Amino acid sequence: MNSNKLLIAIIIIIVVVIGAVSAVFLTGDNSDDFNSTNNTNMTNNTTINTSSIANSQNSASNSSSNGPSVVSESVEYNYQNGEGYYRQVEYSDGNFRQYDVNTGELIGSSFESDQKYLPSRE
Repeated sequence: MNSNKLLIAIIIIIVVVIGAVSAVFLTGDNSDDFNSTNNTNMTNNTTINTSSIANSQNSASNSSSNGPSVVSESVEYNYQNGEGYYRQVEYSDGNFRQYDVNTGELIGSSFESDQKYLPSRE
């Protein structure tokens, strides 16, 4: 009788351990699968004004519902300016837009229709 109870206890412990190990694997960190650079850059005390970015995107003329879809977004250090960060949004048609993360201002774009919204280079 005692050996049956011991066997049942061992089976229960094995099932619990297998369940716990499975749960760890199922809820593991998948951030490297998507874009670990974006996660790293977002933790550099950078505050993103998402409403300003959305307004800039809406003011850009190529924002129709039938336009290209967003393929990726990343936050990059602005080496050209020598300080700050910008958000790069890449589209399915190969074009991109760049937004200042602090102001949401459109600061770069490969869309011809966006050129009038870009800051003057003079």
